[in-house]
Amino acid sequence: MTLNELAAKIGAEVRGNGELQVTGLATLANAGPQQVGFLANEKYKSHLSSTQAAAVILHPQHDDPAKLGNALLSSNPYLAYAYAAQAFDDAPKATIGVDASANVAPSAVIGNNVSIGPFAVISERAEIGDGAIIGAHCFVGEDAVIGAHTRLWQGVNIYHKVQIGEHCTVHSGAVIGADGFGWASERGKWVKIPQLGRVVIGNHVDIGANTTIDRGALDDTVISDNCIIDNLVMIAHNVHIGEGTAIAGQTGIAGSASIGKHCLIGGATGINGHIEIADGVQIHGMTMVTKSLEKGVYASSLPVVDQSTWAKSGARVRQLPELFMRVRAIEKKLENPKG
Repeated sequence: MTLNELAAKIGAEVRGNGELQVTGLATLANAGPQQVGFLANEKYKSHLSSTQAAAVILHPQHDDPAKLGNALLSSNPYLAYAYAAQAFDDAPKATIGVDASANVAPSAVIGNNVSIGPFAVISERAEIGDGAIIGAHCFVGEDAVIGAHTRLWQGVNIYHKVQIGEHCTVHSGAVIGADGFGWASERGKWVKIPQLGRVVIGNHVDIGANTTIDRGALDDTVISDNCIIDNLVMIAHNVHIGEGTAIAGQTGIAGSASIGKHCLIGGATGINGHIEIADGVQIHGMTMVTKSLEKGVYASSLPVVDQSTWAKSGARVRQLPELFMRVRAIEKKLENPKG
């Protein structure tokens, strides 16, 4: 497409030759003369003088006609890049229809313009909405509902009675609706507690590869509209996640935790069960959340240091109990000098 056509799609202003044809996107360092680069992070600003890109998506404050032949100017370059990536998206298109090797139960309800791939299984009374795409080797359990225009990539497993809304994406290896970790102990023997709830997922939700979302024990596990969940996230039974929340990879959320709207949760975060996290909370990666949080920005764990410094710090940590008792003794003497 031409730069003018791309600019119209991403809401940017063209400076330079708007009729120049471009074929795709690349980083500033690796872009060729028919590709478009972008600058959204100040640390890559130095690449502007050497990039071979046909044009660069960037903020007007970074535009330099002396260094750049063409530019696409945007007040939010990263958002403009996101729309540009959509314009050049080359993910394979699904073929409408049911593959001959798929197993679709007689009582399943299949909408219009649906694609069901090779060896997929659609169980009794399952509902597949209009325009949905069910990839190869997917399993959709009994009474499950897959909303219109939702896509399950290859090898997704959806258990019975799970409900997924419209325009969602579930990536390969995800398991939605498996049993939560519910057990009772009887004289050293574990007794299974059947998980009777469901998983209910809203509209426009994106779920990463190999993520697991457990069904509720009694009430449902709920993922609200417009949430984005990265790869390898573990969401336990009866968790409730509010609208627009983003969760990065390898995060684990224990049972019955409630997470508010528009939260940002960094990778490898651990969230305790039965706590509440308010709307708009931001949690840095590798944080351990053990109590309820009000709105704010939170972080824990220590940044990397050299081994020698870490060893010394560890030694000091082991001395803290003794140091604490010494400080208390000093305080008592100061409070009562004659004691």
